[in-house]
Amino acid sequence: MKQIEVKIMQQSYLLSCPEDQETRMLNAVERVDAAMTRIRDAGKVRARERIAVLAALNMAFEIADHETAALAAKEQTESLLAATAAAPPATVHSTSELSEDDEARVRSLLQRLDETLGDDGRLL
Repeated sequence: MKQIEVKIMQQSYLLSCPEDQETRMLNAVERVDAAMTRIRDAGKVRARERIAVLAALNMAFEIADHETAALAAKEQTESLLAATAAAPPATVHSTSELSEDDEARVRSLLQRLDETLGDDGRLL
């Protein structure tokens, strides 16, 4: 583990950080510093510990919002996939009615669909 020195609200901290995660750690420090500075600058809270707790709560609330949105998007995608799977197949004319160009396009589209969808019909 590597140790890096950072500043949050003008106070230095020595943090342990995995060798390949320094950039992520510095980004996290920047977000925490910005959140705490906003609370301090609002002028209602002065104690560093209270500012830290409020910043942590605000960030936890943001994370929960992102998780809720991601879950809703996943459920919507699964619902659309289920509806698509349950829909009757589109009517396809026999290949004798299609031109060679149209046949090639259909084959290309089917190949792209097969590559995009796994063997079980789910998106990879």
